[in-house]
Amino acid sequence: MRLRVLSGTGVLAAAAVLAGCGSQPDTAKVVDTKANAAAKAKASKAAKIQRAAKVKANELGQIPVLMFHRIIDKPATTDDRTPKQFRADLERLVKEDYVPITAAEMVSGKIAIPAGKHPVVLTFDDSSPSQLTLNEMGVPQKDTAVAILKEVAAKHPGFRPVATLYVTRDMFGKTVREEQSQALIWLKDNGFDIGNHTRDHLNLRGRSQKEVEEQIGTIAQQINALSYIKPSTIALPYGNQPSKKNWAMHGKHYHHQGAFLAGYTPAPAPFSKAFDPAGIPRIKVMEKKGDCAQFCSHAWLDWLKSNPDMRYTSDGDISTVAYPKFKTPYLRKSFATWSLPY
Repeated sequence: MRLRVLSGTGVLAAAAVLAGCGSQPDTAKVVDTKANAAAKAKASKAAKIQRAAKVKANELGQIPVLMFHRIIDKPATTDDRTPKQFRADLERLVKEDYVPITAAEMVSGKIAIPAGKHPVVLTFDDSSPSQLTLNEMGVPQKDTAVAILKEVAAKHPGFRPVATLYVTRDMFGKTVREEQSQALIWLKDNGFDIGNHTRDHLNLRGRSQKEVEEQIGTIAQQINALSYIKPSTIALPYGNQPSKKNWAMHGKHYHHQGAFLAGYTPAPAPFSKAFDPAGIPRIKVMEKKGDCAQFCSHAWLDWLKSNPDMRYTSDGDISTVAYPKFKTPYLRKSFATWSLPY
């Protein structure tokens, strides 16, 4: 008996029938895949919420931005700290679970610190030689601010040796272009952040827009020419804003994400509705004396320790903004997709 040869159409039809036997339609597979993905996403979010709750994360809490000036053996003003005092300041931060971040990281919301830790921003004004002086080998000299910070960080793994140094034309006491460039590039290569502090440290209050832009723009150009760095933040001299706040934020030669003041409270988190990038408060570093009995670093760190629900505590995940549910009204709408209330 001769077998009938199937036509091409018949072969395809038969193959389709055979393929269909005992297998799942493609549409069902897609539905299953989506369902699995949704289940995994739900489980992942639940795990993140559990971790955030465990450490009592509050990424809408307040962040201490500490303001330093000179680190010298014989302080001439209350703005100065001795090397011994500065070491003690840092050791306290270590003990109370703070981790340094830069001003640039803060204003951009890139606060990548471990779960349960608290961010602190260390800022240094005026680009003093006591903050950074390099020896003949290109190493920070003993008892300069940068050397002490690196020393303390080496003793305490996890305590990041980073800070933001706000630069004027004084440029760490260097007048030779190559030496100025060496200092700025060393900072950049070692993870430090460089900010704008105006060319001549002039009070910007009451000055014209042209004067403001000249003071900020000329030092911005100089920093960029020396180190290929464009500062993303400015510390306003004396903490005074110009007639229009935006003049300090944007000009022909600069575009800042944040402008820092001179006092006297912890700063709102960048995810909070209270955050004003054009006026970020800092805290003078000093013991409880006179006005500093309430408004300087020792007083505020005591207060944050006594009021942990008001302090920024990380959930350890840079992709989320975790906080207790009752704080939801304080979240900036632009961070809604990152939110992780628990």
